[in-house]
Amino acid sequence: MNQTILFTPVGGTDPISLNNYHDGSILHICRFYKPDKVILYMSKEMLDFQEKDDRYRYCLDRLAKMQDRPMIYEIIERRELTKVHEFDYFYEDFRKVISHIYETMDDSDTLLLNVSSGTPAMKSGLLVLQTLGEFPAKVIQVATPVGKLNEQVHEGYDVETLWELDEDNQEGAQNRCKEIQCPTLSKIKKEEIIKKHILVYDYQAALDVADSLPAEQTVQYRDLIYQAARRVLLDFVNVDKTIQKTNFQCLPVRYSSQRKYFEYALTIDIRLKRGEYVDFIRSITPIVVDLFEMILKKQCGIIVDDYCDQYKRAGQWKRMWSAKKLNGTEVGKVLNSHYQKMEKRFEAKDVYSEHLKILTDHFSSDTRLKQLMEDLRNVESNIRNLAAHEIVSVTDETIKNLTGFYGRDIMSKIKELFGYTEISIRKGYWDSYDEMNRKILEQMSNE
Repeated sequence: MNQTILFTPVGGTDPISLNNYHDGSILHICRFYKPDKVILYMSKEMLDFQEKDDRYRYCLDRLAKMQDRPMIYEIIERRELTKVHEFDYFYEDFRKVISHIYETMDDSDTLLLNVSSGTPAMKSGLLVLQTLGEFPAKVIQVATPVGKLNEQVHEGYDVETLWELDEDNQEGAQNRCKEIQCPTLSKIKKEEIIKKHILVYDYQAALDVADSLPAEQTVQYRDLIYQAARRVLLDFVNVDKTIQKTNFQCLPVRYSSQRKYFEYALTIDIRLKRGEYVDFIRSITPIVVDLFEMILKKQCGIIVDDYCDQYKRAGQWKRMWSAKKLNGTEVGKVLNSHYQKMEKRFEAKDVYSEHLKILTDHFSSDTRLKQLMEDLRNVESNIRNLAAHEIVSVTDETIKNLTGFYGRDIMSKIKELFGYTEISIRKGYWDSYDEMNRKILEQMSNE
């Protein structure tokens, strides 16, 4: 219907102030917002005035005629209402009345609420309803022409004379209306929940809550949360797209061939910070294999792919050691010799961290590097299978008892191993998720 509807209590300075000859709040809102319908909520005292001289409808009729437009009125009578200071009454009654108004509206209609007319209890009742966020509306406040409280004078009220004297009827009269933004209790609560999810790196949960709010309320920060949610999933295609929108570069390692390893390591760190120890342990093996391989290349000049064949499994390309490519090479001799000493046979199958460690032990002279690789290899073998194949509680103490290291110690070794690869990482890079969180929270504060 595309209608504008004004719901308003009627106050002591409506429709025109006898004290200063200016519009009261109701008339002033109608003057500048031009509602199609005005719903007047009247206590016993205001009904008495209305029945005495029809002052409210008289002034609204004169305004409608002046503006050459139709305007209809509805009066909600509360003749029994004499205790106009009781907040509880108005909150409950306004809730019922406005709920009924909404039943008559469609999505194209606009509701205006006047919070400048009526008693303090009436104004508070409307503001609390808006804070609860049940009924979307424009909340209008009207400043007094003198910049301070109006005095209410009723003796000798001549509505026809006051209309002629009303200074707001003059061309160029000042618009004293102001739309006030009432952050709803629901919005405040949801944004606090969003912040808590962000601080524990649960970006998908934060995004789900953000998407339950109107889009215009999250425009400052929603894309940043989405960017974080895709980042933690290592979805670099969508991360790169969102960076173009947010203009916030969250990835400290930019080269596509390197960033996946570093970003994966950051997700391991997040699992540790969140106390997700089972997922933390399960996620160690892939990064250990990748780190060992990069280290073997950087420190020893050995490229593992040179000794492997490719094969397809479940629609994905995999690799395995190639007996043919290893034959006659130093790499093949080292691997075969190691297993022969243990009275075992080296099988040219999938590439495991154990194989890469054997090669590094042989070709590198760096004792610190060897110790780090030994520690992480032991962690992987001692606890990974337990977490992967058994229903078991894994805590930080469990990790310490089985490996000799707490989770933070393991993560520290992973970080140190990166220093042996060709990926250039500054110390501050490891805090990039916290930096991203600060950016999101800053944008939420800047709404």
